[in-house]
Amino acid sequence: MRLEWLYSQDSIDWDEVTYLYKVAPLGEKKPGDLKTAFTNSMFKCFIFDQGTLVGVGRALADGIDCSYICDVAVLPSHQGLGIGKSMVSKLVELSTQHKKIILYSYPGKEEFYKKLGFKRMSTAMAIFENQNQALERGLVNEA
Repeated sequence: MRLEWLYSQDSIDWDEVTYLYKVAPLGEKKPGDLKTAFTNSMFKCFIFDQGTLVGVGRALADGIDCSYICDVAVLPSHQGLGIGKSMVSKLVELSTQHKKIILYSYPGKEEFYKKLGFKRMSTAMAIFENQNQALERGLVNEA
């Protein structure tokens, strides 16, 4: 397997990114919304295997204080091959000038990120567009 890494979104097919998010599974996201999110992210990775998009990730960052790694997705057929680990490691490397690097994890994936040096935060809080759905999925709790 020979992977091609891109750090620019100039040639990205946003329908392909939407498909990847759906099957990864990170949910239903519209192509235009994903383009906006990646455009507004300081760091981004797109990974291709023989022309097929197999991984994406991004980090929102302010250049000084905080970099927030989010939306790391790998095509199911390519999961377990180290692509996610390599992508998170690259986003951490790109973010090293920041005082803190924060990562949002889907429930059940915390151990994966702990192996990459992340620690659980005790003070993180969130407001979701659909709070009830976030509660049902275990993204937040009532406490």
